[in-house]
Amino acid sequence: MVLPFEKEYRQEYYKILDEIFDSNFWSDGKITREFEEKFGDYIGLNACAVTSGGAGLLSILDYVNVKDAEVIVPANTFWATAQSAKKAGAKVVYVDCNKEDLCMSYDDMVRKVTDKTKAVIVVHIGGHIAFDIEKIAKFCKEKKIALIEDCAHAHGAEWNGKTAGSYGIAGSYSFYATKTMPLGEGGMVVSKNKEIIKWIKKYRNYGKEVINGNVVTYPLKEGFNYRISEFTAALGLVQLEHLPKILEWKRELAKKYDTIFKNRIVLPDGMKSGYYKYIVFDEKLKEETGKVFNYTDFGNEIEGIKMDLPNSYWVAEHHRCAPIYYGWDKAEMSIDDIKEYLQIQH
Repeated sequence: MVLPFEKEYRQEYYKILDEIFDSNFWSDGKITREFEEKFGDYIGLNACAVTSGGAGLLSILDYVNVKDAEVIVPANTFWATAQSAKKAGAKVVYVDCNKEDLCMSYDDMVRKVTDKTKAVIVVHIGGHIAFDIEKIAKFCKEKKIALIEDCAHAHGAEWNGKTAGSYGIAGSYSFYATKTMPLGEGGMVVSKNKEIIKWIKKYRNYGKEVINGNVVTYPLKEGFNYRISEFTAALGLVQLEHLPKILEWKRELAKKYDTIFKNRIVLPDGMKSGYYKYIVFDEKLKEETGKVFNYTDFGNEIEGIKMDLPNSYWVAEHHRCAPIYYGWDKAEMSIDDIKEYLQIQH
């Protein structure tokens, strides 16, 4: 895997570092605010930077106050999603996925909602929007359940112009080192609701608020240190500027793959994926990037809970990921040459 940070980007980064050193603000300063504003503008939402995607989920869950309530989470996702709900004091209820997109099944979610359900976390797995998101959002709104989006894979994802994080009350992006927009670590909470973002900006700073630059108050009894440094925010500004180039590169390779693979995730009309992963079924590839998740990654497996999740277990067994990381050295090959290189046979 090649991290998407080319040598020519370093001078852009160093220039911002000089600005940070001259400012004497190494945390919670001008660069962080600029990064939040520009990321928010990019996806059309309000934004608050945090230390990780998981910290973002935890902050949203604490805003909702899910303590002693039930939170619905897909089983086939990274443990951080369920762990965030557990850290917030909730009981996690695991649901199945759809085979078509690996994302949460609307039908299984509806079956498992109870009068104790306070939140649903949808994970946009692989870089595309969950296919059932509109039905899930409508249901949650009618039942007054908080819909939260885990957007860790979803940089650049949209459906008819609507970006990941736009469907629920808030969403959380990850900037971990393997993501489409890597900063090493970091996350971003996004929301249409400015009040949620204002609350989380206090929450990430021990519940503290600074008024007029010097009066410190603690309006929140919740909260901890989930601030990012100015140095991480500086890297974020550089990476965000080049994100469209990275997404275009991935989408061009995905077009080639679309002509090669018969058994793959097929996006609905109007949907654009950020292609964190390119997911195929029942293929043996000479080179691959493994699986999105194995069944041993499922939250219920980690907790030792045996459950009937037929689609999740089928997907874990049958899917693979073709190389689509930025900078893959075979990407410029012709369709036929890529097919031959990967030794694909139908």
